[in-house]
Amino acid sequence: MRVLVACEFSGVVRDAFAARGHDAWSCDLLPAEGQHYQCDVREVLSLGWDLMIAHPPCTYLCSMGIWWNHKRPERWQETYAAAEFVKLLWDAPIAKVAIENPVGYLSNNWRKPNQVINPWQFGHEANKPTCLWLRGLPNLAPTKVVGKGEFYVKANGHRMSKWSHITSGTRADRWKIAATTFAGIAQAMAEQWG
Repeated sequence: MRVLVACEFSGVVRDAFAARGHDAWSCDLLPAEGQHYQCDVREVLSLGWDLMIAHPPCTYLCSMGIWWNHKRPERWQETYAAAEFVKLLWDAPIAKVAIENPVGYLSNNWRKPNQVINPWQFGHEANKPTCLWLRGLPNLAPTKVVGKGEFYVKANGHRMSKWSHITSGTRADRWKIAATTFAGIAQAMAEQWG
């Protein structure tokens, strides 16, 4: 199968599909090793893909992004543009499409997700509710449930998700950690959708 992993620089999802013999490519504005298009994904959408898994940037779409919009209303235009980009990906000429993004603007203003998954359903001790909008694909079945999502730590006197604590490193690196798909989820996608 020809697989496009849109807006991915880490190669985690792409490599999970490639390991199962698929012709898998990632595409992002950032460089990456392996089979990768470094360009705007719009340039490669019509290259005959069987499956696209898209991870559009969530900066202006996630709940925290919307929270910032209320403090800085000029950001709303970026949110609207990001939502239009998601719709463009959804309407791509590809039979099977999965779009991944956190709970936020899309689930409240575009359409409800087909499914909300968490890393703890796929072998990771972390809470990170992630919405999946699916076309031509089944919901992902959990592969290794660890706990019930009760992975919290105390930080600065506050209770926070263990995953949030992990990603609270330097501002320069935090986004890279947050933008990388958990390996257990990538493996489930490749096993179940490949």
